[in-house]
Amino acid sequence: MNADLGDLTAFLAVAKARGFRDAARTSGTSASTLSEAVRRLETRLGVRLLHRTTRSVTPTEVGAKLIERLTPALGEVETALAIVGGSRGGLAGTLRLNVPVSAARLVLPAILPSFMTVHPDIRLEIIAEDSFVDVLAKGCDAGIRYDERLDQDMIAVPIGPRIQRIATAAAPAYLDRRGRPSHPRDLLDHACLLGRFASGALTSPWEFERAGEIVRVEPRGPLIVQVGGATDLAVDAAIAGVGIISLFEDWLRPHLDSGVLEPLLEDWWQPFSGPFLYYSDRRLVPLPLRAFIDFIKAMPA
Repeated sequence: MNADLGDLTAFLAVAKARGFRDAARTSGTSASTLSEAVRRLETRLGVRLLHRTTRSVTPTEVGAKLIERLTPALGEVETALAIVGGSRGGLAGTLRLNVPVSAARLVLPAILPSFMTVHPDIRLEIIAEDSFVDVLAKGCDAGIRYDERLDQDMIAVPIGPRIQRIATAAAPAYLDRRGRPSHPRDLLDHACLLGRFASGALTSPWEFERAGEIVRVEPRGPLIVQVGGATDLAVDAAIAGVGIISLFEDWLRPHLDSGVLEPLLEDWWQPFSGPFLYYSDRRLVPLPLRAFIDFIKAMPA
């Protein structure tokens, strides 16, 4: 059974955007054209692929199965077209990365501007979210995650700083009012600002290490924010004197340097391995991704 490649692409765009209007904005095609393409595909296949309501569009069970198979297949088509483009002397195409908000804020700004200067015809699409996803099912070429969250069947390449630390800090006014902790367990007597991951788990316990001794504490506090999307709200609350925050040192560094936040328990800050770019070994590496991998490998450690 034949299906037009354009109709398949339109279906995938609508399913990914969860709506015809949003898909039209991102694809540069009118909503009516996309709707007609999906309707034509459903007629040709003899099945409904999308549930449509006035507020949302969601895949049917059959549609979800088609998306799962179609996403990597269209990725291979894009790779083939990129190879043709590369044979004409110019590397072009789209590179889609799924990354945590911390990587979008702390890792990529030091990499992307110079990469885009070297490869001006590669278009980058960055999806920042803190839930662990199947990058292929999401239509992405690669992702950035930390070692403990990598699947065994993924290829991982170091990206960004190789050693990072979680810093603990508070506003001087808060510390003048509540006292300065001298040991991690003292945090149990303080107001601490916590985060919640997409999975529902809290960013607790907080872990500290000094001279081989590891201490874990489960602090409490007046504010819990969504990790990633609302992290800056917790930072602002800490600056305002609401409580103690525990976050990437690089995220807090500007506020530590300016003095609006004061570092706490610095000799207990635990180092950990930096992030990795990861991608599947189940498909050919698209040329834009290969260019990005080569670029980060050539960067100074």
